[in-house]
Amino acid sequence: MGKEIERKFLIKETEWNSFAKPEGKLLRQGYLVSDPNKTIRVRTTENAAWITIKGISTGASRLEYEYEIPLKEGLELLDQFAESELEKIRYEIPHEGKIWEVDVFSGDNAGLIVAEIELESEEENFQLPAWVAEEVTHEKKYYNSCLTIHPYKSWTPR
Repeated sequence: MGKEIERKFLIKETEWNSFAKPEGKLLRQGYLVSDPNKTIRVRTTENAAWITIKGISTGASRLEYEYEIPLKEGLELLDQFAESELEKIRYEIPHEGKIWEVDVFSGDNAGLIVAEIELESEEENFQLPAWVAEEVTHEKKYYNSCLTIHPYKSWTPR
């Protein structure tokens, strides 16, 4: 059984902008099923594609099954079956023995930047990088599947 334990955070924009980053990867991500209890998504990069099935979140945990698929098939699934999609640049940042994934969204979600960290347990301790701000793990509006339906540009300013 696959299980994902992930926490999400907003970033401190000034610190993030001045931080030396590795090259990011452009991700195209679309949802074949986007339901409160489950999602099925396809994600592509320039060279690869994956299909991912996720269950309902309980705390910071949920069931997750991810499989690499041929890029051509991933693009066809996005083009023919995706109900909604988004694009973002993902940066993988090592920090204190963990990898932080920082997503800089574009299109209707431009201006939103979210940092995620995957953990071994919900109780695991970890160090926050200087550019990490408040936690938004339990705010559904930050889920990628929600961002495709209710994009950042339509939000009322915080």
